[in-house]
Amino acid sequence: MKKTVFKGAGVAIVTPMNPNGSVNFSKFAELIEAQISGGTDAIIVCGTTGESSTLSEEEHMAVIKFCIDKVAGRIPVIAGTGSNDTAFSVKLSKEAEACGADGLLLITPYYNKTSQRGLIAHFSAVADTVNIPCILYNVPGRTGMNILPETCLELSKHENICAVKEASGNLSQVARIAALCGDDLDIYSGEDGQVVPIMSLGGIGVISVLSNVAPKAVSDMTAACLAGDFRSAAALQLKYLALVHALFSDVNPIPVKEAMNIMGMDVGPCRLPLVPMSGSGRENLKAQLASVGLI
Repeated sequence: MKKTVFKGAGVAIVTPMNPNGSVNFSKFAELIEAQISGGTDAIIVCGTTGESSTLSEEEHMAVIKFCIDKVAGRIPVIAGTGSNDTAFSVKLSKEAEACGADGLLLITPYYNKTSQRGLIAHFSAVADTVNIPCILYNVPGRTGMNILPETCLELSKHENICAVKEASGNLSQVARIAALCGDDLDIYSGEDGQVVPIMSLGGIGVISVLSNVAPKAVSDMTAACLAGDFRSAAALQLKYLALVHALFSDVNPIPVKEAMNIMGMDVGPCRLPLVPMSGSGRENLKAQLASVGLI
């Protein structure tokens, strides 16, 4: 049986920035400690929410290494090392493994895209070069590519490919992946609005944006699901649903960074081309934070 990287609540952590746009490592340390204190089960660093696409290679690895060193083995750290350039993804993945990452998050190739056969070749090429678990990241809305369930089945045969972060929004597809792959491929929700439905289909957790502002709520929600208490989990899912919608009312991670700044966390701006929210969007976000007692 393959190694499960984590069960429960994984945070897709933001990368805090100084006013001049450089990485704010002292603030990053604070965020890491707050997540661990809040019950988060794993930290996913340098993913989409961490603005990996505008980090230089040097910054990318510095942020990953800092996170691993700061966490110091208390919970797993999964490093985002995916790319649309297979060779570059291999390079990042090997460096992250050398830094001590517990697992890797590998996004589907974007812009150049590929075929389903190409996806199998791409992910296999990366997984062949490391000895830590790899999590596929399926988010067609950003990449223009969907990993089909049958492709997941083929990839699940690789000893290092252990899970998929499913952010297609298609629950029927998630069910099909679960039916085809069984214990050979763990499923994480990649949608904060679908945590309970996906876990009811056999998913074992979430890689969450919401956890940046409400780590305990997401931890409690996933813990309830894992304990089979879907009624309590659903109550939490519904309580935070309007906030989740507000957190995705603009391009991620614009709203979550805005929310964290409203809450006084001072995580700084996003890097261009991401720009601040409009006034109306910010007011709605503020209202939703207030509605669940976060401000």
